[in-house]
Amino acid sequence: MSNGSFYIDAIALLLPLSAAMVVTQANPYYSLITRGILGAVAALIYTLLGAADVALTEALVGTLLAIALYAVAVRSSLVMRLGVLQDEVPKNAATSTPDHAGEGTGNRTDDEAIAHPFNQLLTELRTLFNQYHLRVELVPYDNPQLLHQALLQKDIHATCVHASIAAAPYQLTTRVRRLYEILQAGLSPDLIQLNHVTVSDAAASHYQPSDIGSVLVGEEKS
Repeated sequence: MSNGSFYIDAIALLLPLSAAMVVTQANPYYSLITRGILGAVAALIYTLLGAADVALTEALVGTLLAIALYAVAVRSSLVMRLGVLQDEVPKNAATSTPDHAGEGTGNRTDDEAIAHPFNQLLTELRTLFNQYHLRVELVPYDNPQLLHQALLQKDIHATCVHASIAAAPYQLTTRVRRLYEILQAGLSPDLIQLNHVTVSDAAASHYQPSDIGSVLVGEEKS
């Protein structure tokens, strides 16, 4: 066996190793890096075997383009959209403003915003979901009707409002069972009251503001 053949075989062994790392990596961003390594190894092997055109195609299309598309997909999908009422959110909380949202509460001071209980809850949520590589994106709405409508129409994953009667200061309702399980296991009942609702697709498509009760079924409370 020549030295050149030995090096090619040694590099080729990196292909199954890097492929295994891609499929077993829990962190999606690390998976993107490993996918880049896999593509680089494949392109190098093609080059050593004399297929420079195939190596170029693998590098530009099989690796760079694929990683770019994966990065966009990961960035857009690993997010939990939390609907809130505009006047209940401090001005320093990062939000994504929909077209129908209001102007916000610009008359609150920075000190009030920092001490706001919602910021404490938001910190707990982001710390919890960081373990699952999820971002928490706040989506403000002008009134409870628009907030509930967004949940029913699946524009958001959960809602968070002040709890007027419960012992916990906030009430969070989610339509995603897995999110409910994560929140139930990771947050104290003294911090938030959790609800899980099952949204009927057929009813949500014909949603009317007066029909909130008919399209929410199977509610569970922690």
